[in-house]
Amino acid sequence: QVQLVESGGGLVQAGGSLRLSCAASGSIFRVDPMAWYRQTPGKQRELVATFTRSGSTNYADSVKGRFTISRDNAKNTIYLQMNSLKPGDTAVYFCNAEVVDYRGTYVPGNYWGQGTQVTVSS
Repeated sequence: QVQLVESGGGLVQAGGSLRLSCAASGSIFRVDPMAWYRQTPGKQRELVATFTRSGSTNYADSVKGRFTISRDNAKNTIYLQMNSLKPGDTAVYFCNAEVVDYRGTYVPGNYWGQGTQVTVSS
């Protein structure tokens, strides 16, 4: 079983900051939290920030310079520090993970948390 638990969302004024957390765990296989996505009603889920398998980071153009993805391997948790928030950042933010079996093979599938709402008021 794969568990991804996001937290840290809330209501903030434009220009403010929030930090999201995603704690990952798995009962059988290793669960590696890797990325943050966001979604607004009627739109597709979009990538916000991600770690690559080599450990580098990528960001959507709309958040570059404002958002930072980081990880705490000891806690198997990733974070998304969001600064200079804009009303356009309002969305439900989801954590995405990769699952690795005992042989080190990636297990296909879509692994998502339940999401955390971020609302930025103008």
